Amino acid sequence: MGKKLQNPILIVDDDTDILLTARMVLKQRFSDIKTTSDPHKISDILSEGNYDLVLLDMNFTAGFTSGKEGLRWLKKIKKTAPQTHVVLMTAYGDINLAVKAMKEGATDFVVKPWENEALVSTVMAAVQGPPKPPSPKEENPDPPKSHTSPAGIPVDGRVIIGESPAMKQVFRMLDKVATTDANVLVLGENGTGKELVARALHDRSQRKDRPFVHVDLGAIPESLFESELFGHVKGAFTDAREDRAGRFEAADGGTLFLDEIGNLSLSMQAKLLTALQSRMIVRVGSNRPVKVDIRLVCATNMPLYEMVREKEFRQDLLYRINTVEVILPPLRERIEDIPPLVEHYLQIYREKYQREGFSVPHDILNRLKSHRWPGNIRELQHALERAVIMEDTESLLPEVGQTTGNAPDNPQDYNLEEVEKHAIRQAISKHNGNISKAAKELGLGRTTLYRKMNKYGL
Repeated sequence: MGKKLQNPILIVDDDTDILLTARMVLKQRFSDIKTTSDPHKISDILSEGNYDLVLLDMNFTAGFTSGKEGLRWLKKIKKTAPQTHVVLMTAYGDINLAVKAMKEGATDFVVKPWENEALVSTVMAAVQGPPKPPSPKEENPDPPKSHTSPAGIPVDGRVIIGESPAMKQVFRMLDKVATTDANVLVLGENGTGKELVARALHDRSQRKDRPFVHVDLGAIPESLFESELFGHVKGAFTDAREDRAGRFEAADGGTLFLDEIGNLSLSMQAKLLTALQSRMIVRVGSNRPVKVDIRLVCATNMPLYEMVREKEFRQDLLYRINTVEVILPPLRERIEDIPPLVEHYLQIYREKYQREGFSVPHDILNRLKSHRWPGNIRELQHALERAVIMEDTESLLPEVGQTTGNAPDNPQDYNLEEVEKHAIRQAISKHNGNISKAAKELGLGRTTLYRKMNKYGL
């Protein structure tokens, strides 16, 4: 097992599926994770050891969705262990509740269903904290570990790397548009870094201290679209026991990032367009409009202009969201960036897996430059991680070949568990680690897939 962060983490949620999923996501970066579904055990657990962070649900009693329980347990945690960071989880993006939680001592706030990378980033930022200049009172402070910084833009503990002319043009565009409130459409293939660009726009805007709300539109069922984006009032439908804000209100004052916008049906596009045109939303079950102040960033890997011609995407919505377009080039069109990308990820994985002597020979690096990289940077990143784990540079090339469409090895026999394990591994590889898409192809729910991954050690 490679090197992981040693910060102990406690996850508290009454939903065992959430506990399993959060543990699966975080165990890739943290070695000491404990879970409990009973918040009454928090004090005893904290008294048994020093936990750096508690990931805490906000609602435990069936039928309660106000978040008051979470705030009550937050106060108890801060009283029992004042140095322990607390990140709250809730199924709704209620920014007022988030602000209240921050005032009560919460370090951060994540909205279910969270994106895996966003959850890891939030937790890591909480336990590690942002880099700070040395205090004048500190004598001989230990210098923080750092990697050689390639040309690029740092974003949320990561970096958008680019030394090629195509990426330098992207950086120039980001510099020009970031400080404005112009709507931005980010276009690019899977794995090119569209979400990072959206975060870079937010971090360099006048709204950087306000919320950045990431919404995966491809993961929202049409029946829940209005409730998720616009919120609802108590009694609007069977399970609406409390008034709830939607993602638009959660992003008020900040940036709303609508990912996978090309996946919206025409009826959902019409509802979204109405909200964007008026800058007002109406919660489900209400007739009272609510003003929202957002900076809109959208992204897709789908050919929107072709979809407009085919009447699959509204032209007026396209005009509304693309005041400025940022087009991310595929990796095969920016091969100058492969060497710095390789070195960047090697530095990360050499440290993570304690493989300090690992390097990629020049001849293999040249072969990496000639690969088509259909999964782009994400594919390169995963291939390098596998190679570092195996401590064999030659192993990098067969894995790369496998991702280009070569026939995979077949299971050794027809043992059902081996066949299932093989199918899961192939689906995850095909979709470049996107668990939601892999689960859909396998005909499984995302939580079920996580459960099976845990079972097979994937």
